[in-house]
Amino acid sequence: MSGVMLGLPGPWAEDNREPSDHYTTKIGGLPDWPLPMEALNPTLFHCSQCGSKLCLVAQVYAPVSSETVKIEERLLLVLGCVTPSCGSTPPSWRALRVQKMENNTNESSSAATPDKILAAASSVSVSKTSWWEDLGDEDDEDVDLEDLSKAFAEAAKLSSRPKKTNSNRNSESSVKQSLPLPAQTIGLDTDAPVMPCFYIYCQAEPSLKDFASMCSNYSSLSVKEKESDVEDHGQEETWEAENYEYDKALNADRTYLKFKKQLDASPEQCFRYAFGGKPLLAATEVGDAGNCELCGTSRHFEMQLMPPLIYFLQEEADACHKGSLENWNWLTLAVYTCSKSCSKSFDEEKHDSGTWFVVEETVIMQFEKPLNESAQRYFS
Repeated sequence: MSGVMLGLPGPWAEDNREPSDHYTTKIGGLPDWPLPMEALNPTLFHCSQCGSKLCLVAQVYAPVSSETVKIEERLLLVLGCVTPSCGSTPPSWRALRVQKMENNTNESSSAATPDKILAAASSVSVSKTSWWEDLGDEDDEDVDLEDLSKAFAEAAKLSSRPKKTNSNRNSESSVKQSLPLPAQTIGLDTDAPVMPCFYIYCQAEPSLKDFASMCSNYSSLSVKEKESDVEDHGQEETWEAENYEYDKALNADRTYLKFKKQLDASPEQCFRYAFGGKPLLAATEVGDAGNCELCGTSRHFEMQLMPPLIYFLQEEADACHKGSLENWNWLTLAVYTCSKSCSKSFDEEKHDSGTWFVVEETVIMQFEKPLNESAQRYFS
C-alpha cells in the first residue's frame, strides 16, 4: 500500500434517504445495494445485542488492485445500532463486504463497464468515488494525488447543485430502462433508521513533516503579529511560539499521542483507508481480527472510522438520534477484511461470474482507557 487515503466531508445530501449507487462513498443515508434485498440474509441488518435494525454509518466503494488481486466491483458497509443502550459495544456494529464474483481480471474490467455507465448518470459520479483504485500497486508512485483530490472536489461540487442532480436523476431513469438489472433498480429498506447523509471526497494523508512545517509557518506569523502588537503598546515582552510537544509529554500514552497528533493534522477526517496497511491505533492493545470465514486466510486492516464522523452526524441529527450518538464513545472503529478479498465458498457453489455476494467481516473498537477497555473485538 503506497499511502493512507482520508475520507473528508463533502456536500450534504438533499434528502437523507436519496438513492445513489454502489460506486458512491458516503456517510449515513441508506445502503445502495447492488443486489436484490430478497437475496440478503436479514440477520445482517439487525443488532446482535438488542435485535433492532442497524443504520448505515459508512458506505465505501473499495475496488482492489494489486499484483495478485484485481476486483473493481466491491464496497464496504459499516452498520451501527442507534438504540441508546447500544453503540458502544462491539456486537452492535457490523462490517459487510459486498463484492461481485469475477473469473479473471479481463472479465472484471468488461463486467464493470455497464455499471460504470449507469453510475455516471447517477447523482454522484464514478470519478468521485473510485478513489483508491490504483493504490494497491506498491510500485505505482507516479499517481498525481493532488490532481486526483482536485477532481473529487470538483465532483463533490457538481453533486451539490440541485439542477444538476435533477438532470442526472432523469438520465438515470432512462438508463434504467435500457440496462438489465442495474444497481439502482434495487429497492431500499425504507423502514431502516437513517442517519444524516453527506458525501465523501478523498485526500492523501499529508506527512507529519508537512504538517509540522505548516504549523511552524503559522506560528511564526502569529509571533510576528504578537510582536507588532507589543511594539504598538510600548512593551518589551518577547513572544514565542507555543508548540505542544506530543512525544515529550510526561506520563503520556505514546500510542494515544500519536493518534491525537495525526488526527490534529487532518481534523475533519471521517475515516482512513489503507487496504493491507496499518491502522492508526488509539491504544496499544488490539483485538484479534481472526480469519476469513470463507477461505480461512487471516484478515488484515482495510479502514477505520474516526471521531470527527460522530461530530458531523451530531450536528445534523434530530433529537431522537442525538442521544444515541452520545453513546458512540469510541475513539476509532477499525474494519478488518479477508486479505485475499476472496469468494471461495461462492465459487465452490458454481455461481456465475457477475453474481454479487455479501460476507461479514470484523470490527474492532478502541476507547479511551478511563471509559472502557482500551481495545475490544468483535468477531463476525
